[in-house]
Amino acid sequence: MEDRAPVPSPHPAKDVTEHVGYRLKRASAALRSAMDKALREHDLTVPQYSCLELLDEQPGLSNADLARGTFVTRQSANVVLRGLKDAGLITRPDTTDQGRALPVHLTPAGEQRLQAARSAVYAIEERMIRTVPSRRLASLLADLDTMAEALDE
Repeated sequence: MEDRAPVPSPHPAKDVTEHVGYRLKRASAALRSAMDKALREHDLTVPQYSCLELLDEQPGLSNADLARGTFVTRQSANVVLRGLKDAGLITRPDTTDQGRALPVHLTPAGEQRLQAARSAVYAIEERMIRTVPSRRLASLLADLDTMAEALDE
C-alpha cells in the first residue's frame, strides 16, 4: 500500500461528524424521517406532500416544474402524480391543446388532505427551529441558501 498524503480539511474538524456536509445530511435525514412518519398518517409521501404544497401555491404547474420543485426526476414526478391522481387529489388532463406540458391542479379532496397534512408538517418544522434563537433564524436561512447557491452550477 502506497503512502498517501492526507487531504486537508476545508475547516478545523476532529472527524467526519464535524463537517458541514455531514451535519446537513444528518439534519436532512432527521427531517425526512419525522415527515415520513407524520405524513404516513395522512396517506402521503414526502414527494406527494411537496407536490400538493407547490400546486396550492402555483396551480397549473407541469410535471417538469413539479420535478424541479420537489427535487426529483421527471420520471419520479410522473409516478408521484399518478399516485395523487389515482387518490383523487389532483387533476391532470391526458392531452393539452397547447404545447406538451400538462397542467396539474388540486381537487377539493387534495386541498383538504393538504390542509390536514400541513398542520403535521408545520409542527415538525416548529419543533426543529424552536431551538434556534429567533434572532439567528434569518441568518441560518440565508446561510443555507448561500451554500446551495455556491454548489448550483
